[in-house]
Amino acid sequence: MKRIEIYIGLSIFALSAKSQVKESRPNVIYIIMDDLGYGDIGCYGSEKIETPNIDRLCKDGISFTQHYTGSPVSAPARCVLMTGMHSGHAQIRANDEMAYRGAIMNYDSMYVHPSLEGQYPLKANTMTIGRMMQQAGYVTGCYGKWGLGAPGSEGTPNKQGFDSFYGYNCQRQAHSYYPAFLYKDEDRVYLNNKVLDPHTARLDPGTDPRDEASYAKFSQKEYANDLIFDELISFVGQNKKKPFFLMWTTPLPHVSLQAPEKWVKHYVEKFGDEAPYTGKAGYMPCRYPHATYAAMISYFDEQIGRLIEKLKADHLYDNTIIMFTSDNGPTFNGGSDSPWFDSGGPFKSEYGWGKCFVHEGGIRIPAIVTWPGKIKPSTQSDHICGFQDVMPTLADIVKVDCPPTDGISFLPTLLGKTGQQKEHAYLYWEYPDPVIGLKAIRMGKWKGIIDNIRKGNSTMKLYDLEKDLREEHDVAGEYPEIVRKLTKLMEESHTEPENPKFRF
Repeated sequence: MKRIEIYIGLSIFALSAKSQVKESRPNVIYIIMDDLGYGDIGCYGSEKIETPNIDRLCKDGISFTQHYTGSPVSAPARCVLMTGMHSGHAQIRANDEMAYRGAIMNYDSMYVHPSLEGQYPLKANTMTIGRMMQQAGYVTGCYGKWGLGAPGSEGTPNKQGFDSFYGYNCQRQAHSYYPAFLYKDEDRVYLNNKVLDPHTARLDPGTDPRDEASYAKFSQKEYANDLIFDELISFVGQNKKKPFFLMWTTPLPHVSLQAPEKWVKHYVEKFGDEAPYTGKAGYMPCRYPHATYAAMISYFDEQIGRLIEKLKADHLYDNTIIMFTSDNGPTFNGGSDSPWFDSGGPFKSEYGWGKCFVHEGGIRIPAIVTWPGKIKPSTQSDHICGFQDVMPTLADIVKVDCPPTDGISFLPTLLGKTGQQKEHAYLYWEYPDPVIGLKAIRMGKWKGIIDNIRKGNSTMKLYDLEKDLREEHDVAGEYPEIVRKLTKLMEESHTEPENPKFRF
């Protein structure tokens, strides 16, 4: 495959967008959770976590059983979503904090020096999904977590197609839900919270780990997600008369485990007492880890319900598309307990099978779309698609030319016109983890994985997903011709990234 340029001349595309016939277009809200597992919500099988509002979206629209993220970790997954280029062509293919800047892991230093926070940036003038929607005549907003360009870089939201932004610029700052600051557009907004390093904060010596009072310092005055939601609702209210594109990129339920007391108490009553998490697996301690993880998801579900109420009150709901998903599979650290929740659903939930890995549990994610009057309620689709497909789908919906991507519009599937739906020949992923290094490819029922690449491995494992959804039986030895074909497709799908940290 020839390399496809990730960004194009904006003047040409702008003329194309302006030439489109203007008509009443739907608002679009894209909701992406962080580290939410396939089995963490009720409509996808959770028996422990209550998500009535997300379940209602599922009932009102279409749910996908074979939707994939662009990468098993946050920043590269979002890059695929934003640009429509899969991880073999994407600018950003791993999390990169750019250590050459200095004390990037020191939260006190980041507080004093904004130049130390944030991640490797998207290039200037990248054709992002936000920029495409802007040029289609939409007001654009992003609320939540960014991670695609440090403050002052060319990769900040306002320079990548979003008229407004509020939330965390830096992914590492999002590891605490009581941060010392957030960002409103390009400016820091300081909060009434103290700087607290979520990776080193521990219980005070001599405190009782079963005493709730021992955890008081980890809950401060301003909970970031409340503030983000307020700004998001304000954005909706200010743009009642204009078509808007809203990306709600919440950090929930990514650890640290921190949630409003109301929801924590609800799940303590439901689950009963439990052993505290004292920080041994990283991130902040938590008195009730199971209850708090569930609380984070139900709290966000409650906010989704409030957003829907707002849309209905302002007579916007019937003309609004809502897309809901996650950025990758469930995590394994910080007191989270994916096996206990069965977060992987039909896939394995243990470490090595979720986040940071390219097994199904790490990259197959829930995906729900509602569009009143257009999408038939309570439908389910097994169409194989991914983040790279969102941009061409939205281009079809708003009737503009889509810039070059690796995606295929799934609008026919949304509208029930399955006979018109084009299919991917295959899907490809690469994740240049600094220790392991992983690649995966799916072609029909076949799934090929090469792991431990940085340790010298080049042998592919092969799984038949129709017979082995949990990827427990490597059948590479039985189908050498399939292995050869998938290996060749992997090679063709990879282009050399500019950032040497992403090469392997």
